[in-house]
Amino acid sequence: MYFKGYRRVDGTIGIRNKILVISVDECMEGIARSIAGSITDSIVLTNYNTCMMGGNEETVNNLINIGCNPNVSGVLVLAMGCGSIDPKIIADPIMKMGKTAYTLTSIKENGTRSTIAKGIKFAKILEQEKDNVEKVSAHISELIVGVKCGGSDTSSGLASNPSVGAAVDSLINMGGTAIAGELMELVGCEEVLVDRAISKEVGDKILRLVSEEERRWAVGGITEIMSVGNSVGGLTTIEEKAQGSLLKTGTTPIINILEFNQNGHEKPDSPGLYLSDTTMLCGGSATHFAAVGAQLILWTSGGAGFNNQLIPVIRVSGNENLISEDIDIDATGVMNGADTVDNVAKRIVDKVVAVADGECTQIEDVGYAYCTLYQKDTRLEYVLNSCSQV
Repeated sequence: MYFKGYRRVDGTIGIRNKILVISVDECMEGIARSIAGSITDSIVLTNYNTCMMGGNEETVNNLINIGCNPNVSGVLVLAMGCGSIDPKIIADPIMKMGKTAYTLTSIKENGTRSTIAKGIKFAKILEQEKDNVEKVSAHISELIVGVKCGGSDTSSGLASNPSVGAAVDSLINMGGTAIAGELMELVGCEEVLVDRAISKEVGDKILRLVSEEERRWAVGGITEIMSVGNSVGGLTTIEEKAQGSLLKTGTTPIINILEFNQNGHEKPDSPGLYLSDTTMLCGGSATHFAAVGAQLILWTSGGAGFNNQLIPVIRVSGNENLISEDIDIDATGVMNGADTVDNVAKRIVDKVVAVADGECTQIEDVGYAYCTLYQKDTRLEYVLNSCSQV
């Protein structure tokens, strides 16, 4: 199967052609949006964590790798100038990947209006470069697909998750790559995951990262692991939810589990199935998937409509009571016996190719969630790691 996309200088293929305006500190949010509003196909990505570098290296790595995503054509990086994150440390690695990346510091530009004016000039250049990129043919094996669930209910484990899992198997058999995350929702499935790992080293890494995520979300004061919507939808325990969540990973061997931290972001180095440190929180998961190079996301749900500007989201649901205009693939037939998992999986694969080729998902043009930058708290990480060694 083939699609037409945007070939980047580093050889990767984008299925969308976006300009990314990065604000390295939240004080630049308004300036970033003023600039982005002057051009088409622009995305604002703001660091809300803190403008200080200490403990913020994971977010810096995230920003860099998101800018390198193949769906991004060019980048403008903005800073107020009083924080400790120099916009050049974001832009320089992106430029080394062959993309145009400009930087602006508001204090150096003598204020807000002058920064916006100069930023718009840079943005217009990026827009022209973007518009000059012609689509070329690419094989489906060049796709990296993120796999995520949200708003899970009983139908997720019975219909949408197994259908996506079968589709993931098909995509991998065609030479593609899939990345699943949300390790908290795989607690209890460690033995199955380790059996699928291609080596003892990968298996041991799975056990370590799942255990770390469980401790991270089980600290004092945290009592809610599943959302209320999960419980209302018929799920009773995190273990029950995990069994359903596991199904969306399919059945192929696990090549590696990708780790994200202050030292960097691991990325796929060969086709196949990967687990990852991608957060279970929907907004942050999209930026995590973007940072590891995914061009689109398969998202299973009881009927909710998560959306993201960076990467198109194909929504799959098997809940006939909550099926809505937001859903791209209707898997309700699996629940009532009118359809099969394999048939739904085939429709999912066909949809992946169509969306990669430029077809919009049901709500791709509306209702965006802002691009959340999820970061582990380095102080908590130190405590957790210290406790685990006692």
